[in-house]
Amino acid sequence: MSTADRLTDALYGLGWSTVKKLPEPAAVRLGRSVADLAWKQRGKGVLRLESNYARVVPDATPERLAELSRAGMRSYLRYWMESFRLPAWSAERVKSGFECKDAHYLSDGIASPRGLILALPHMANWDLAGAWVTTELETPFTTVAERLKPETLYDRFVAYRESLGMEVLPHSGGTAFGTLARRLRDGGLVCLVADRDLSASGVEVEFFGARTRMPAGPALLAQQTGALLMPVTLWYDDSPVMKGQVHPPIEVPESGTRAEKTSVMTQALADVFATGIADHPEDWHMLQRLWLSDLDPAKGPA
Repeated sequence: MSTADRLTDALYGLGWSTVKKLPEPAAVRLGRSVADLAWKQRGKGVLRLESNYARVVPDATPERLAELSRAGMRSYLRYWMESFRLPAWSAERVKSGFECKDAHYLSDGIASPRGLILALPHMANWDLAGAWVTTELETPFTTVAERLKPETLYDRFVAYRESLGMEVLPHSGGTAFGTLARRLRDGGLVCLVADRDLSASGVEVEFFGARTRMPAGPALLAQQTGALLMPVTLWYDDSPVMKGQVHPPIEVPESGTRAEKTSVMTQALADVFATGIADHPEDWHMLQRLWLSDLDPAKGPA
């Protein structure tokens, strides 16, 4: 393990061991202070966040974009402070920490024998939403995690999410899809963060007026298993309670090839994600390049 990897792992370990012991108001203040410091330094992540927000809010002035990126960093650090503390939260604190609109779609889907896929963008705190599902709804689920470097950091994330009641599969290795399909055929629940493609097989979609790729997995799983596919969007407000909305199921088109159906369904997911992100841009934690023209300038308009 390199020195940088050891340092990264040590810092995350310190976060989980120390932050979870802080009183909640102190953790909130710490998160905001760290966010403001990072924002003032104008590093690569902050600049990329600001660039992505410029796609979401195309008429924003530079001053508005700066405000958005500052709010975005505060939202991002709120996610981390909550995540560091979640293992120490009581079941009641988890249940009271999330308020879900149109939760009947979720409860009806869980009750269905078809299986259910929830697809989310990188908004607010998807780990808290997952912990709410396992506690309030008493429903375990399976998810996929990006294999992080160093390996010890990935192991920490897996152990953390498993402690919240999730089954975690590695994104790499090629076996995740088959396992997810089996869980769905058994009537289980699968949750996938689905606004950024981590493979070479993503589906091109139109997203805030430009092309990007999103994972094909949710649409393919729905077609292959007959499971319901539902988008979920999350956001914060000024309260300690995270908010979320479960959207109506995305149907499998009646006609077309598998690739054509996958394209239509993934575009429908992207459209729901875009609506949620446009309503709460500061809670979309996309600090990486996303659009094809940003990944490869040759993909941009001529």
